[in-house]
Amino acid sequence: MAGSAARVDFYVLSGHDARARLKLACRLAEKAYLAQQRVLVWADDAAELSSFDDLLWSFADRAFVPHERYDDPQQWGDTAVLLACQPQVAAAPDVLLNLGSTVPAAAAQAGRILEIIDSEPARLQAGRERFRHYRDRGLTPQTHHLEADERHPAVDEPPVAVDEPLP
Repeated sequence: MAGSAARVDFYVLSGHDARARLKLACRLAEKAYLAQQRVLVWADDAAELSSFDDLLWSFADRAFVPHERYDDPQQWGDTAVLLACQPQVAAAPDVLLNLGSTVPAAAAQAGRILEIIDSEPARLQAGRERFRHYRDRGLTPQTHHLEADERHPAVDEPPVAVDEPLP
């Protein structure tokens, strides 16, 4: 992690609808983008990342989150939201939005880590393991329990400055 300054937030959805989980990820990516933060969305499943990619173009009528697949660290100059599923990403994001089942290597460089889990048993168990991983490294993950389409201050309040912790 980016030292003890890294903040970790777990967003826990009550249901197990995969689309609701990805829609929440879109809202969080949009919020970080509007706060002018560099976002890396990581997944260990290429099909899920593709579904997220498609949804990010259409999740809200008035939303626009420019994004592309990660190929090279130089992309940060052109695109604030990058999507990746390869194991090693040579980029230092402000925000890592983890859709995967493990903690990716990019977490070591991120200033903020967002984890989204739901009640699907395998995802829930993997989320618990990631929670322990962060806690074992001296971080104190924050947990936000949400209903699938619930509006929540931790997700929906206006963006904050890059140097302020996101709720």
